[in-house]
Amino acid sequence: MKSIFARSLVAVAACAAVAPAFAGDFMVRARALQLDPANEATGTVEAIGTTVSSKIIWEIDASYFFTPNFAVEVIATTPQKHTVNSDALGNLGTLRHLPPTVTAQYHFAPDNASVRPYVGLGLNYTHFSAVNLDGGALTVDKHSWGLAYQIGADFPITKNISLNVDFKKIDISTDVKVAASGAKLGKVKVDPTLFGIGIGYRF
Repeated sequence: MKSIFARSLVAVAACAAVAPAFAGDFMVRARALQLDPANEATGTVEAIGTTVSSKIIWEIDASYFFTPNFAVEVIATTPQKHTVNSDALGNLGTLRHLPPTVTAQYHFAPDNASVRPYVGLGLNYTHFSAVNLDGGALTVDKHSWGLAYQIGADFPITKNISLNVDFKKIDISTDVKVAASGAKLGKVKVDPTLFGIGIGYRF
């Protein structure tokens, strides 16, 4: 888990290292996000009404603009703890997930003085850890890969600083299993939507 987060930070740092050579082509942002899981499920997991809690999280990201319109964004955060509940059984316990994501973005009006909208499509990898469900009787698959969809806009405040509003939908799912036998009980489709507001700085 730590190595995955470390690689995300290395990617951000690598972008930062080349920023002086490409003045104006590099942007970093910090956002606060509202994370709302879709909470869809299959099998026994669906039958007992399993849900994952919503929460507010933070993220940092770094974007490199290959052209004024096309950029690649690397998104990183720390492992986020969630409570897992069941309509039938009550509180099932907790788990953590770490969701580094990379998106390719198209910026429609990169020089507009008022608003600079963009859309993005990318890949998410999520690592589940610290799984403590039903007193250790249940576990989940530790890895999830899925698409990430993004729409947002930057609102320039100064030449380098902008307000950012960002909306993402990410495909995240995992199988729920009996820890002792590995028997599959169903799948939890977290598939969260994330609405974020933050500040960006362009070099």
